[in-house]
Amino acid sequence: MLRERFNEELKAAMKAGDKRRLGTIRLIQAALKDKDIELRGAGKGPASDEEILALLQKMAKQRQESIALYEQGGRAELAAQEREEAEIIQSFLPKQMEEAEVRAAIEDVIAKTGATSMKDMGRVIGALRAAYAGRMDFARASALVKEMLPKG
Repeated sequence: MLRERFNEELKAAMKAGDKRRLGTIRLIQAALKDKDIELRGAGKGPASDEEILALLQKMAKQRQESIALYEQGGRAELAAQEREEAEIIQSFLPKQMEEAEVRAAIEDVIAKTGATSMKDMGRVIGALRAAYAGRMDFARASALVKEMLPKG
């Protein structure tokens, strides 16, 4: 489903003459092709939508890190370019959950998995990844899980 959307958006960007969007979508498609090759080498099929969402999140996070570095280095024009790319990449991602929603989801998963201590953190994060791929910042969720699980 996402693959078709990339192709449609690519065509629309070409027709509109939107060079930034066109270039960013081509970057996404190149990264996706690399991911497919990596998976084929591991004996698997093409990337699933969940894997594509994870790839897009990774790309968006890389852009955020680059923005911070460029701003520290006084390169406002490069930071602006990265910000535009990040917005385009994020347009393909589902809406990110608010912190209250993330907390509620973590509480729900803790209850469903019967997690009682930090030893169960892997199980909780795994369940969150399966249920909320692409909609949750798992670095932030991990910190919240640590905060919410008993230290025993």
